[in-house]
Amino acid sequence: MPNNNDNNADVRTGPARPTAVVTGASRGLGRALTTALAAAGWTVVVDGRTLSISLPGVIPVPGDVTDSWHRARLVDTALATGRLDLLVNNAGILGPSPQPPLCDYPLPNLREVFEVNVFAPLALTQLALPALRDHGGAVVNISSDAAVEPYAGWGGYGAAKAAVEQASNVLAVEEPKLRVWWVDPGDLRTQMHAEAFPGEDISDRPLPESVAPVFLKLVDSRPPSGRVRL
Repeated sequence: MPNNNDNNADVRTGPARPTAVVTGASRGLGRALTTALAAAGWTVVVDGRTLSISLPGVIPVPGDVTDSWHRARLVDTALATGRLDLLVNNAGILGPSPQPPLCDYPLPNLREVFEVNVFAPLALTQLALPALRDHGGAVVNISSDAAVEPYAGWGGYGAAKAAVEQASNVLAVEEPKLRVWWVDPGDLRTQMHAEAFPGEDISDRPLPESVAPVFLKLVDSRPPSGRVRL
């Protein structure tokens, strides 16, 4: 279906300092995006299971995004700032390490991968949508090239991210006043990437901070909803 979200105007209104929610900000990409947003003048509400972050403009809300009470607290904390402009669904898990082939994939682990990577971000998005609509906000769902490429051993994680991408695609059509971007950050030097390749040297991958400027440009320029490669 075509995407009808072709209005490129920034329709955010209200207080000058916008507010974002970023999940999975304990480390890696989530922490890098949080740091960049805060430096750019955003108030950033962040979460993580093991969260230790102290930056001006950053409000930590430790917890597990699969917990419904915690999701409600994230949104309530953002609303207490007066607005909510951006939701970044970054929290996720890889699943078993090393990645098993689908013929051997433990189904309980697959359910957990979908719970964290698909159901939790959708549930959080549902809670945030009313406030995002009020300010013409945006949703960023972090995806992966594993969502669109058939890599052996990546069936569980890739299937979950493919579900995220299609859900994002449909949400973009259903919410034409918002921006919805499903973002592939590429291979980065993160703990999750190291877990995907146990025992291998991944020091040649770029650090998560390297994609933060492109992410900020995306948020500031507000192109039409769609898939984005950082």
